[in-house]
Amino acid sequence: MLDRLDHALRRRPNRAAVLTSTRGGAPRVRATCGELAGLADGYAAALHARGLRAGDTVGVAVRPGPRALAVLLALWRLGLRGAVLDPGAGPEVLRARLALARPSLVLADAAAQAAAGWARPLARRAALALPDLGTLGCPVATVGPRLPWCAPALERGARRAGLPAAGAAPVGDDADAVVVFTSGTTSQPRAVVHTRAGLAAGMETVEALFSAAGQAAGETAGEASRPVLGGTFFVLVPALTRGAPVALPARSARVLARQLHRLRPADTYLTPPRLREALGAGARFHGRVWTGSAPAGAELLGRVREAGAAQAWGVYALTELFPAAAVEAREKAAFEGPGDLVGAPLPGVRAEPDADGQLLLSGPAARHRYLGEEPDPWVRTGDRARLDAAGRIVLEGRTKDMVLRRAENIYPGLYEPSLHVPGVELAVLVGVPAGGGPEAAGDERLVALVQPRPGTDLPRLRAALSGPLHRMGTARPDAVLFARIPLAGRSRKPDRTAASALAAARLEGSR
Repeated sequence: MLDRLDHALRRRPNRAAVLTSTRGGAPRVRATCGELAGLADGYAAALHARGLRAGDTVGVAVRPGPRALAVLLALWRLGLRGAVLDPGAGPEVLRARLALARPSLVLADAAAQAAAGWARPLARRAALALPDLGTLGCPVATVGPRLPWCAPALERGARRAGLPAAGAAPVGDDADAVVVFTSGTTSQPRAVVHTRAGLAAGMETVEALFSAAGQAAGETAGEASRPVLGGTFFVLVPALTRGAPVALPARSARVLARQLHRLRPADTYLTPPRLREALGAGARFHGRVWTGSAPAGAELLGRVREAGAAQAWGVYALTELFPAAAVEAREKAAFEGPGDLVGAPLPGVRAEPDADGQLLLSGPAARHRYLGEEPDPWVRTGDRARLDAAGRIVLEGRTKDMVLRRAENIYPGLYEPSLHVPGVELAVLVGVPAGGGPEAAGDERLVALVQPRPGTDLPRLRAALSGPLHRMGTARPDAVLFARIPLAGRSRKPDRTAASALAAARLEGSR
C-alpha cells in the first residue's frame, strides 16, 4: 500500500494531503500531495547519501504529521527498518530500547530534542523525557526546522545518483519494516517487529474495514474521498491512498469540537479519552467514528452516536496485530452477556483461547517476532477471552489484572462494562491489600473506582449502579469510590497501579 500511496501522491500533486485547523476550526492545508512526495524524495536521497542501505535501522522520534509520514515513505523506499521512539518512555527505558535496536542513525525533530535538552524540566511535566541525544552512541540528525541547540540537519538537496526508484523495493516482503516498542522493563525491553508484508496487510485490513462500513451505509465513490480526521499511520496511509485528505486532530478539546463542525469528516479516529474530551466540549460528529487503543464501552459509543455519528465503531487492536476485530455501537449495546464484546475477528484473523483462557491471535498482519526472539505464529494477547456462539470475541479481562479475594479469582474486565451506566465517564475494578494479618497475605479487597461525568448527581448515580453491582454476585466490590481515574501511556489507558494506590489511600483515609 505504501507503493500505491507514493503513486497516488505523485498523480495529483496539487491536492491537499494533510490538514490542520485554525483556532476557529477552519481547515488549513499543512501539506499537499506533491509536497509530501518531495519531502519523501529528499529524505530518501539524504539517507542514501549517508551510506544507509537496505536492512539498516533508523530510529525515528518525529511527531505525527507530514514529516513523519515522509520519513516512513523514505525508509520504505530504501528498505530500511524504522525503530519508533516514544518520548514518553523515559530516558532509562529509551536507552535500553536503543541498545536493543542499535540504530545506525536517529532522526528527531526539534520538539523531541528540546524534550531531551534545555526543555527537559518543562517536558517532564508533560510526561516527555528523552535522554540526551548526544549520548546515544549513534549519529543524530534533525528533521524539519533546525534550531541552534539541535543536532545537524538531515541534508537537503543530496545527489540522487544510485537512489532506488520509487516503487522498486530493494528488499523482499519478508524483510523487517518497523520496530515498535511495547511493554517490558528497563533491563528487558520488548520490541515488536513487523515485516513489510505484515505492515501492508494491516493497512489493507484498515482500508477494507473502512470501505465495508462505507458500502453498508450506501456511500458513493465521491463520498469516499471526503476528509478523514486522525493522526495514526494506519489512518493516514489508507485515506491518502484513496485520495482523501487527512486532518490532524486539534489538541484542544474545544478547538477539536469546532474542527469537527467545520470539517464534517467522513471518518474520524480518536482514542476513547479524546472522544470523552470532545463530548465534554460539546462536539458533534459526522459520518463514522472509530476508536481503539483503550477500552471503549457501549455507553461511550452510544454517546458518540447521540452526538450525530451515523456509526460508532470500537476497534480491538494490539501493537502486535492491528486491527484484530471491530464492533459497531448498536451491536455492542445489544450484547447482554458478561464481558466486553469486541466483535468478530476481521478477515484473515484467527482467534483461539488457550487452555488457560488467554486469547491467541494470528493472521497476515500479525507481528513476525519480538526483536531478539524466534518467530512465533501466535500472538499471546494477555487478555482472557471466549468466543460466543457467533464466533465473536468477548474479552473477560487482562490476565495480569486478576484480583484474588478470599481464594476467588476475579477478572475485572468481565464486570467493568456493566458499570458504565449513564452518568459514568469511566469505571475500573482494582484490588487493594486486604490487611488482616499473615493469614490474609496475598488477599485483596475489590474496589470499584467510578469517574462520574461532569454535573452528574452522585446519589442518583449510586442508585443507578446498585442493579449492576447486585448482578455481579460473588464478584461484587467491597467498596465503590467516586474519583477521577488516573491515565497513563500514549493511549491514556486507565493506570491500574495508580488507581489501586488511590483507592487504598481513600479507604485508609475514611477509617
